[in-house]
Amino acid sequence: MTRALPTATPPVFRRGAERFHSRLDWLESWHSFSFSSHYDPAWMGFGPLRVINDDTIAAGRGFGMHPHMDMEIITVMVEGELSHHDSLGNGAVLRAGEVQRMSAGTGVIHSEMNQGAAPCRLLQIWIEPSSSGIPPSYEQKAFAVGEDWTLLLDPEHRQGAMAVHRPVRLWRARPAPGTRLALPLAPDRKGWLQLIDGEARLDSGRHLGRGDGLGFQAAPPAEGLTAAADGLTAEASGADLLWFELA
Repeated sequence: MTRALPTATPPVFRRGAERFHSRLDWLESWHSFSFSSHYDPAWMGFGPLRVINDDTIAAGRGFGMHPHMDMEIITVMVEGELSHHDSLGNGAVLRAGEVQRMSAGTGVIHSEMNQGAAPCRLLQIWIEPSSSGIPPSYEQKAFAVGEDWTLLLDPEHRQGAMAVHRPVRLWRARPAPGTRLALPLAPDRKGWLQLIDGEARLDSGRHLGRGDGLGFQAAPPAEGLTAAADGLTAEASGADLLWFELA
């Protein structure tokens, strides 16, 4: 009797234009998952990934001092700059190409203000930590992102990556038109692909544009079976991509 191999679960597709949308006179924000007053039980996150907010903040405006607890908060700066101050005594300017990691842990209060002369754009990401009650901490770092995957978060700090209190990995890449990338995903891990900008096409044929997200369910380990993640190719405009491996 021949044992059938498990079939891959179809990926979860979050169309960018269908994300939750908040708009104020100083802020435009697109929420991939339920956030603040936007609630849908079908979009509460993807594994430990709870928030991806794509924020554009007007010059001279921003978020005043506000608290967080028991969350790993990652900010990927896309355009412009953002000034950070917190109750731990940290004060820094986050510029395009830099990544900020803040472990809120037992509690931290911080502000995020655009004190530059032009609007800024960032992706703020929230990941549930493996345990609560962690001492709060802060770190930021610049990464030279090229056409291939650049590791931003890694539990073992490989390639100079930062680490959060969860065994997740995060990569960023800016492939030129026609460049093909594999999506690294270990067995028993979930994967989430987020397009910051540009266009890409998966090996399966699905077209992805700015703001689109795609979640790959964990693939069981089996002899001769690899994780159910496609590769993808950047299209005419190139692409700016984030890829999460989630545990």
